[in-house]
Amino acid sequence: MCGIIGYVGPRPSQDILISGLARLEYRGYDSAGIAVIDGEGGLGTRKRAGKLQILRDDLAAHPLADGTTGIGHTRWATHGGPTDANAHPHLADDDKLAVIHNGIIENFSELKSELVAEGHTFRSETDTEVAAVLLGREYRASGDLVEAFRATVSRLEGAFTLLALHRDQPGLVVGARRNSPLVIGLGDGENFLGSDVAAFVEHTRHALAIGQDEIVAITPQEVTVTDFSGAAVDVEPFEVVWDAAAADKGGWSSFMAKEVSEEPEAVANTIRGRVHDGLVQIPELDGLDELFTGIDRVIVIACGTAAYAGMVGKYALEQWARVPVDVELAHEFRYRDPVIGPRTLVVSISQSGETMDTLMAVKYAREAGAKTLSICNTQGATIPRESDAIVYTHAGPEVAVASTKAFVAQITALYLLALHVGRVRGALSAEAIAEQVAQLEAVPEKIARVLASEQEHIEQFAHWMADTRSVIFLGRHVGYPIALEGALKLKEISYIHAEGFAAGELKHGPIALIEPGQPVFVMVPSPTSSPLLHAKVVSNIQEIRARGARIIAVAEEGDAAVLPFADEVLRIPLAEPLFEPLLAVVPLHIFAMGLATAKGLDVDQPRNLAKSVTVE
Repeated sequence: MCGIIGYVGPRPSQDILISGLARLEYRGYDSAGIAVIDGEGGLGTRKRAGKLQILRDDLAAHPLADGTTGIGHTRWATHGGPTDANAHPHLADDDKLAVIHNGIIENFSELKSELVAEGHTFRSETDTEVAAVLLGREYRASGDLVEAFRATVSRLEGAFTLLALHRDQPGLVVGARRNSPLVIGLGDGENFLGSDVAAFVEHTRHALAIGQDEIVAITPQEVTVTDFSGAAVDVEPFEVVWDAAAADKGGWSSFMAKEVSEEPEAVANTIRGRVHDGLVQIPELDGLDELFTGIDRVIVIACGTAAYAGMVGKYALEQWARVPVDVELAHEFRYRDPVIGPRTLVVSISQSGETMDTLMAVKYAREAGAKTLSICNTQGATIPRESDAIVYTHAGPEVAVASTKAFVAQITALYLLALHVGRVRGALSAEAIAEQVAQLEAVPEKIARVLASEQEHIEQFAHWMADTRSVIFLGRHVGYPIALEGALKLKEISYIHAEGFAAGELKHGPIALIEPGQPVFVMVPSPTSSPLLHAKVVSNIQEIRARGARIIAVAEEGDAAVLPFADEVLRIPLAEPLFEPLLAVVPLHIFAMGLATAKGLDVDQPRNLAKSVTVE
């Protein structure tokens, strides 16, 4: 979950490294550091615990001699706490070699014992320093950084991306990856490495995706990629479709505020180019009709917010494609010996495409013979490359750790997939698809109406609730996963207890939590399109209202039945049941952000969390 950047070229590297790390800080913000080979051939490093600004201030007060070869790192702590000593880079070979690392080296303890027995000493508690010392030993044996890398990675177990430079080989940065992200940026007389294209997108949009168990060496004029055995490999080029400005706040108070405002655009962009004459045609799935007609079951795998998007998608896939769907947490899936085979389609959902739990579940599914399809927001990511098919969301870069616009884009992609598969399998007529497409295409404007009409109101009562210690969210049908998402968002960024429940479960235990003053958000179904569910949810509201709860209802415009029982009503435009989640979740995102802001918390970088979870 760390941010990594490497640079070789004619420009002073420090500015490039620091600006790249600023775009990667969402991946880790416990500490940060850089290493630079200066113009005199010296290796200078600086690393500090805390957020990147602390390192910036230190460099401003005590500058390093600059050079044109460098690596930089922002850390999310695994082995060892967030201290200066544990921050990256780590040094070896008499401080001539610097290494940065993303992931976990699972056999670091055995390797460390071996190195200590040889007389090596360590200055940190990290697994990364073990790799650095091992690499230093191999470099002294070979005198070649690439060959030393090859010998080192053959000893490592686990998930890792490693970058290194050596004082004796200026103009060279070497990287390796196993189960952890690494991409290459191609410039004019300069080249870049990064854990994400955000690291270098302000300098180039031309990129290469490095594969599993591969080593890359970059110089200003050349990029060489080989596998761990030394054989040359082909690399997949791609163009980054967004520019650096898309990853800037653009005057917003936070990235999360900006990204919530972009939810209409995220939905619209995910639809764009995939609807023709009222039918859904997803270009990435051309020629794959046989895959969809040959399945008898779908399993959706994901974690956190993405799993809740999958739960919403289950309703659409079953209703429109008429195929049974299970939704499972990716980190549980492969450890329970699931029954899957050639007629199973495993759909993975990951904003980053690097979520380690999900990646390993995808690999497990493929090894078991299942077909795999990924829904992802990030070009060049690992999960899409490991899958048989891919549907990209087009939410644009999402920097805030807590996902908002990527969530609505994931639901949109799942709806498009369901309509596509429904057409291929003959489960939906062209007329029925056109009706659903018209509803989906109306969603962006409806989300914009929610933002315009409700945001100020929601932020105001969120401010009043800043001292709240617990919030409950209830929903039925597609409102249930939205209740779960509302609770998760509040936990993530405000650090208060929040739980989401299926409203029908209320009398089966959760009602014991209701006491006077308890805030309860209720997702109220449409009284026109879901009259039976609406009546039952209103009954649930009456039950908890009678016990003194404070009710905040998310209800359709014109629904008067909730007014006698709700303390606050957040209105959403009329929509068919399957499209209500895309509208109902918006007030919940605004509320979580508003409450956290009222508490004075950092909504973009909540404690203990990182954007891309690249360790199991």
